[in-house]
Amino acid sequence: MPRVLLIEDDLAVQKGVSLALKRRGHEVEIAASGETGLLALERYRPDLVLLDLMLPGMSGLEVCRRIRESKQIPIIILSARGDDIDVVVGLEAGADDYIVKPAGGEILEARIKAVLRRVAPSPDGAAADPAAQAPFGPERHGNLVIDRTALIVTRNGAELPLAPSELKLLLFLSAAPGQVYSRQQLLEQVWEHSFYGDDRLVDACVMRLRAKIEDDPRAPLYVRTVRGFGYRFGPVG
Repeated sequence: MPRVLLIEDDLAVQKGVSLALKRRGHEVEIAASGETGLLALERYRPDLVLLDLMLPGMSGLEVCRRIRESKQIPIIILSARGDDIDVVVGLEAGADDYIVKPAGGEILEARIKAVLRRVAPSPDGAAADPAAQAPFGPERHGNLVIDRTALIVTRNGAELPLAPSELKLLLFLSAAPGQVYSRQQLLEQVWEHSFYGDDRLVDACVMRLRAKIEDDPRAPLYVRTVRGFGYRFGPVG
């Protein structure tokens, strides 16, 4: 089962979350501050990070940014702060998902599985999502090359450090260039959220993805907005 690093200073939350995850077969390492969390990341090498925003010393947002500087490990923010601005800022810092506390073990487990499935290979070696299959090898879209088998995206020959949600979104949209998807459709297909209320996940991920793949994020060529509907990929010649 996946190894989870929980960066959380509240003892009650530490106990509740770790117990819920261990009951479901996870290994859990706990860090009570951002600084110790970053050290544990190198030592413990988890498959996923659950990260509180309100930490003593270094904030959770800074921890998220520092992790994203060098690693593409999935990050789920677990915070009592559920206001729009808090969610958006957390997602823009590089998180793949955002859960408002308190959250039950079922919700935690479902979100963890969904995040890990975004880039998990299937037993036959192909990507887990149908949109990530590559029957014809790497695809070229303008100056982007997408290798769905290796789960690698390059831009002008340089590999892009895409977070799991960014990669899955790009794989999904580019599998059907020109097809318009609503935010709700993307939530269901990419984030595997079937309920209303997480549109901010899509918008924040699009913004981060554009910053990495576009020459000018303000005039995107790849991930384009269709006003009043959602997003589409290109097409780019």
